[in-house]
Amino acid sequence: MAPTRSSRAAFVLLGGVQVTLIFTLAAVAVPLPGIGDEFGVRREELILLSAAYGLTFAGLLLFGGRLADRYGGQRALTAGLLVFGLASAAAPLAPGYGTLLAARLTQGVGAALIAPAAMAVLRTVFPSPAAYGGAMATWGGLSVLGATAGNLLSGVISALLSWRWAFAVPLAVTVAALALAPRVLPAATGPHSGTGRPDHPDRRPRLDLPGALLATTGLASASYGLVLTDAWPWTSGRVLAPLVAGVVLLAMFVGVERRAPDPLLPPRFLLDRRRALGLAATALTAAGTATVFVLFSLHLQDERGWSALRTSTAFVPFAVALLASGRVAGRLIRRYGAPAVTGAGLTVGAVGLVLLALLGMNGTVPYAYGLLPGFVLLATGVAASFAGAAVLATDRVPAERTGLAGGVHNTAMETGPTVVFALVLGVGGDAASLAVTAALFGTAALALRLARV
Repeated sequence: MAPTRSSRAAFVLLGGVQVTLIFTLAAVAVPLPGIGDEFGVRREELILLSAAYGLTFAGLLLFGGRLADRYGGQRALTAGLLVFGLASAAAPLAPGYGTLLAARLTQGVGAALIAPAAMAVLRTVFPSPAAYGGAMATWGGLSVLGATAGNLLSGVISALLSWRWAFAVPLAVTVAALALAPRVLPAATGPHSGTGRPDHPDRRPRLDLPGALLATTGLASASYGLVLTDAWPWTSGRVLAPLVAGVVLLAMFVGVERRAPDPLLPPRFLLDRRRALGLAATALTAAGTATVFVLFSLHLQDERGWSALRTSTAFVPFAVALLASGRVAGRLIRRYGAPAVTGAGLTVGAVGLVLLALLGMNGTVPYAYGLLPGFVLLATGVAASFAGAAVLATDRVPAERTGLAGGVHNTAMETGPTVVFALVLGVGGDAASLAVTAALFGTAALALRLARV
C-alpha cells in the first residue's frame, strides 16, 4: 500500500523533528572554542558543555519510551516539544556558562521524551508491518543527516553571525511542530493513542521508577566518565569515580529489572538476535560517524589552519553522498533484506574509514585525494547501515512496546559514540583510531553475515 498524502506529511513533520534533535547534539561542536573564549572557561568545562545534551538525552530515553507507551505517543511528544522549545529559547540568551549548561541539559530532557514518542506516533501513521518497515528504513538515516547538518550549519552560522544563532534552528522547528502537529498527525483516540493500543488502564505499563532512576543515573554517570577521557587519563580519579559509579548503578539496574513486575527494559527484549544485531550496528555506525566528525573538525582547524567556515564546507560532499545513498536504501532493503544492506553498508563504511586513516590525516595530501573519497564512501556506507539497522532493531516489536523500541534504538545511537570514541582514542593517534573503528565495522559486517538473521 503506497503512502498517502497525509502519511507523507506526518512523516515529514516527525522526521524533521528527529533530524533537529541530532542537529542540536552537534550544534556546538565546531563553535565550541569560540564559546570558551567568550565565557572564559577551561577545556574540561567545554567538554561537559558539549556532552551535557547527550548525557540527559541518552540517560532518560528508556524512561521516555515507557512514558510514551503508558500515556500515548502524542502526549509525550507534545510534552517533550514544550520542554525542548523552552530550553532552546533560553540557550541563546545565556549570560554565562552555567545558564548555557543548564539549557543544554534541559534540551536533553525534552529530546528524551520526543525521540521515542515520535517513533510511537509513526507506528500509528504506518500501521501495517510493511509500511512501518519502509518508514523505518528512511528513518534510520535521519539521525546521521541531523549530525551532518549540525556540523555544517553550526560552523557557517558561527562564522557569519554568532554561535547563539545556532539555537534558532531547534527553536523554529519546535514552534512549527507544535503548531502543525494537531493538523498533520492522526487524531488522538484515548490515553494510549500514538501506539495503537486501546484505552484500557489495566493494560497500560506501570512506571518502573526505581529502574528509571538507576538507568538514568547509571548511563549519565558512565557516559560522563568516558567523555572525560578526552582530557584526563583513564587512571585519573576524575574519570574512574563517575565511570565506576555508572557501572555499579547499571549493574543494580539489571538486578532490579529481573525482579520488577513490569520492568523498564524487559531482559527478553534484547535477547532477540535480529534486534540485538540491529542495535549493535546502530551504535557502531553512530560511533564511526561521530569519530570522523570530531577528529576531522579538530584536524582541519588545528593542523591545517582552516577556518570554522571552511571546515564546515569540507563536509558538504559527505552530506550529498548521505542523501543520495539514503534515497535508495529503502529499495535495497525491500529487495535484499535489512541484514544484507546493513552488512554491505558497514563494509563500504569500513573502506572509507581505512582511506581516511591512510590519507585523510596526512596534511600533505590534497583534500580531493585525501579526504573526499573517504568521506563519500563512509557516507554511502553509514546511510545504508543506519537504514538497515533501524529496520532490524524495530522489526516484530508489538504495538504496545513501540515507545520502548524507540527508546532503546535511540539509546544505542546516543551511547555508541561515547563508548566507542573513548575506547578507540586510547589506542594511539587519530589515524590509529580510524583504523580501529574500521576494524569494528568489518567485524560487525562479518557477524551479520554469519548470524543469518
